[in-house]
Amino acid sequence: MPKGLHVLVVRARPGNPAQGLLQAGQTVFPCALGRGGISASKREGDGATPLAAMRILSGYFRNDQFPGGRRTGLAMAPIGPDLGWCEVPDDRNYNRPVKIPYGASHERMRRADRLYDVCLVLDWNIAPRRRGCGSAIFFHLARPGFTPTQG
Repeated sequence: MPKGLHVLVVRARPGNPAQGLLQAGQTVFPCALGRGGISASKREGDGATPLAAMRILSGYFRNDQFPGGRRTGLAMAPIGPDLGWCEVPDDRNYNRPVKIPYGASHERMRRADRLYDVCLVLDWNIAPRRRGCGSAIFFHLARPGFTPTQG
């Protein structure tokens, strides 16, 4: 097996299902989960973090915050002011990046709260995409106090 970290394990923090514990090798870090905790039946808008094994597919970064952010073996793209992510199950671009302004509801990737300054796309509901089964499932920065995410 090649050197490096290959598995991250996330579990709910006892007593607070919207916060988690992230284990990377032998080290454990606090992390934020969706306001709906962890769910084995993830649905769009439920605020839950899906219970699943997921691969990291690619990532985004704010070049103004992380110059040279492409220095990784992972495919990374800069977040421009027109990058969004579609969250409408009936839209043809559901759970895909879109150029904004965009007609359907979408999440803006260049956020004022800077949660997506570095953002990794996980393979939740990517291929195949299932309408209504959740979009924009990312590994991203946390707010102070690890307050809940949208899912």
